[in-house]
Amino acid sequence: MNQNATLAKVLARPWPAAMAYFGVMLFFLFVVASSVTDLVGRRASVAATTAMLEQLEGRKPAFARGRSGDVAAPSGSPFLEGATVTVAGAALLQRVTGAITRLGGNVQSSQIDLQGTQSKTGFITMIASCDIDQPGLQRLLYDIEAGMPFLFIDQLVVQSPSNLANTGEGKLRILVAVSGQWQGAK
Repeated sequence: MNQNATLAKVLARPWPAAMAYFGVMLFFLFVVASSVTDLVGRRASVAATTAMLEQLEGRKPAFARGRSGDVAAPSGSPFLEGATVTVAGAALLQRVTGAITRLGGNVQSSQIDLQGTQSKTGFITMIASCDIDQPGLQRLLYDIEAGMPFLFIDQLVVQSPSNLANTGEGKLRILVAVSGQWQGAK
């Protein structure tokens, strides 16, 4: 009789039990929704990181890829090669102008500075004026600083054409000063 009386009281007032049931169900739905949202956010983050990694791996120069996919150090001397400072300056000029033309740019003028302020410490500086498109400029800067011998960009002045802002087309006019260290006669 006691159980029937309790059951009768609960059946007479079902609202508290129904509210508790729906509250627990809403809590579980909230937990499931927040877990799914967190999972989707993490998946998007992984996809963005993977895309960035693929982009960075695509920019590696050919010398950095080993047979097994391992990254190897670039080969060659870290210093400008040449029996005289003039030959080393010519090698620097050839390396930079070759990189500019290989990436679709046009060299307007170039100049070697063998007697500059850094020449006392063994550095040779060259200045080049050229036209190149924006993606080519990014690859040029990477190519100059990533390979051997070690080259350093001392100055970079970029001037965009007027139609670049409107159409997105056109070549940038750049003035770049690049230096490298010459070890001297061997």
